[in-house]
Amino acid sequence: MTVFPAQLEDRFAAARQIADAVLFEGYVLYPYRASAAKNRLRWQFGVLVPPGYGQQSAEHADQRTECVMEPRRGAALAVQLRFLRAQRRTVQRALGGGRFETVAELELADRVLVPWDEGVEERIELTVPVDKLAAAGIDFPFRSAAREEREELFEGGEPVGRLVRQCEQLDGVVRLRTQELPGPYRAVRLTAEVANTSAWQPDSDDPREAALPRSLVSAHLLLGLDQGVFISATDPPEWAKPAVAECRSEHTWPVLVGPAGDDSVLLSSPIILEDHPQVAPESPGALYDATEIDEILALRTAALTDREKREARGTDERAGAVIDLADSLPAEVLERLHGAVRSLREVTAPTGAQADQPWWDPGNDPEVDPERDRVLVDGRSVGAGSRVLLKPGRRRTDAQDLFLAGHTALVEAVLHDVDGSVHLAVTVEADPGADLWRAQGRFRYFQPDEVTPLEEG
Repeated sequence: MTVFPAQLEDRFAAARQIADAVLFEGYVLYPYRASAAKNRLRWQFGVLVPPGYGQQSAEHADQRTECVMEPRRGAALAVQLRFLRAQRRTVQRALGGGRFETVAELELADRVLVPWDEGVEERIELTVPVDKLAAAGIDFPFRSAAREEREELFEGGEPVGRLVRQCEQLDGVVRLRTQELPGPYRAVRLTAEVANTSAWQPDSDDPREAALPRSLVSAHLLLGLDQGVFISATDPPEWAKPAVAECRSEHTWPVLVGPAGDDSVLLSSPIILEDHPQVAPESPGALYDATEIDEILALRTAALTDREKREARGTDERAGAVIDLADSLPAEVLERLHGAVRSLREVTAPTGAQADQPWWDPGNDPEVDPERDRVLVDGRSVGAGSRVLLKPGRRRTDAQDLFLAGHTALVEAVLHDVDGSVHLAVTVEADPGADLWRAQGRFRYFQPDEVTPLEEG
């Protein structure tokens, strides 16, 4: 059920495929088992933690979106806040007589169940006349109540265990206000803020896992005008460029979504996208792995052992769906995944979302060792352990890499691609999450001419 009029709901539905991809970006990573190291460090995008935890960590409790829009007279603004709620699942074995004990693993015929945080989608929806947002604007507090659910498990008609799912209370607020812009056009600057307002206070030694059930995960906004349009943040018309340049978005990135030519819906995303993004038509379904290498994922997933597949099915329903998808893909679909040429362009090292996954397999060439290989940069030998100054070139397609200009980084590996080009995998020294990226094998990639070697200290 939605609070939106049919016209706006149809527009949101068209944009939701992209919004869903954002919502579940990196939700569960190959090999799709809770026991995998990379699935023990979860929820990397759009996490709004309780303010009390944010004060003692490098994470934030709010996000801010500013954009320019041209509403017509009497226009209404539709707002949909979407996020995942971490639902903590524990596993219990039946002891008989209605008694249960919590266990680390429960093996069933079709799956192996383990403790896991499931992501439950939450939506906060509201519609407000644009004229009411002037000056001080409006605040919309919301609360998702705590709850506990129990699911009994049976085999052969006999109880063998149960799953206990718990959600903590979530409190937050959506703040909306507009500012009229000078000029001949009826344009306004919209500021939309989302904040976690939970009163929970962590102990000094509480880990991140204690804050996650009280956090908004993968939080993003869908904004829609029933009459009017939004102005692109990356390609505004000439008259709007000064106003767009003054917009300040924090921890989010506003892009136009929906069919090209329809600018009435905007997605404020925690990852950088282009205007009117599309899911590749070759993609057979959601693989959740924060990568574009669908073919490799599908083939590797299909090659998992039966035991590994049962563990994946017991980890999460979405992981189980990936296993079923990989097992059922016909040859002609796999052939389509092998590649598609959209346009001819220079190929560079992977950045942004692609940089979340190792894109080169050292097993392909026994004569190459990324952790020992070195490359000459400005006449100096650079390899794993070297410190460098980043100076990304203008050929970069990801704006995030340009933001790193002037930062120092540690080289983790020297990589050679199939075309003979050399790339440096690095972690940014000022990044508080560098250790997490390193533990998961996730790096930034730069070419040798985009770094300057530093003196070893």
